[in-house]
Amino acid sequence: MELLTIGAFAKASRLSPKALRLYGDLGLLPPARVDPVTGYRLYAPEQLDQARLVAWLRRLGMPLARIQHVCTLEAGPAAQEIRAFWARVEADTAARRDLATFLIGHLSWKDPAMAPTAQPLGIRYAALSDRGLVRESNQDTAYAGARLLAVADGCGSHGARASAAAVDALKPLETDGIPAGSLLNLLEDAVEQAEQAVHGVAGTGADPETAGTTLTALLWTGSQLALVHIGDSRVYLLRDGGLFQITHDHTLVQAMVDEGRISPAEAVTHPERSLLVRALGRGADGTPDLRLHDVRLGERYLLCSDGLSTVVPAERIHRVLAAPTEPEQAVRELVALANDSGGPDNVSCVVADVLAEAS
Repeated sequence: MELLTIGAFAKASRLSPKALRLYGDLGLLPPARVDPVTGYRLYAPEQLDQARLVAWLRRLGMPLARIQHVCTLEAGPAAQEIRAFWARVEADTAARRDLATFLIGHLSWKDPAMAPTAQPLGIRYAALSDRGLVRESNQDTAYAGARLLAVADGCGSHGARASAAAVDALKPLETDGIPAGSLLNLLEDAVEQAEQAVHGVAGTGADPETAGTTLTALLWTGSQLALVHIGDSRVYLLRDGGLFQITHDHTLVQAMVDEGRISPAEAVTHPERSLLVRALGRGADGTPDLRLHDVRLGERYLLCSDGLSTVVPAERIHRVLAAPTEPEQAVRELVALANDSGGPDNVSCVVADVLAEAS
């Protein structure tokens, strides 16, 4: 069959001659023949399918190295690889959307200490942390105050000190008023200080894996809750009778679920389900999720370590939170549920109710 000139092949494949030269040099789409006299690149018509695939993948934004890998696969594995890539794009887009939402709220939000509200709101809260039935020590830290709610799950030989140091770094945010214009900077500074505190626990000569922690916190501003989240501790929201997880686990297994590599059901029993992709500690990605939540009267929030969420089904957590109990009783019942399920890990819970402040 007659070979196509680079111009004809470019038109048929919807790739520019410049792109075809680049892809040929990279070995991604080499020409079928190069004229030894003129140096013209000639392509076989049967190369069009691969060229069109490359063009479509480039339109998706896939990196060239990954496109090269996809082009070596059979149809089924190639489709799976594209599905995984796109799931990651959607996850990254969701993270940027959350940050954009945070920034929009941050920039349009007036000082909560001055902004009028239809009804002044406050929070009632309780925190409880327990060693569980298997671990020799408790490496969790749970904290609840008038402005700050936090849970940190330490790991490594100095995990207890790491989790405590991370939460302590946020406690300066426990103030009576936070100017709206300073909120984002204050949160970022606090997370940076928490990370430095965890590094300090390990010491300069220590193995970086001996001190690390998750960190999940809610900062009550008087009209909104600002979320800071790193790791696999969670925040649940009980609103209008429904229970919603409002954090996203930063684990390898959750990333595999996001990419479509495994199902949520497979994730529950996966042997690497506790492997973190984000945490505070040396060598770890400590990039936090940041989010603002408008609160409603009657809502209930739960912050918990994975010592609860991995052993107690969501429907049982829901039943405890939906019961008309005080936060103190709710955290006791949740910890008891974890221990009744074997208590394989430390368990920490913070429960906060949004209520009307007395006038």
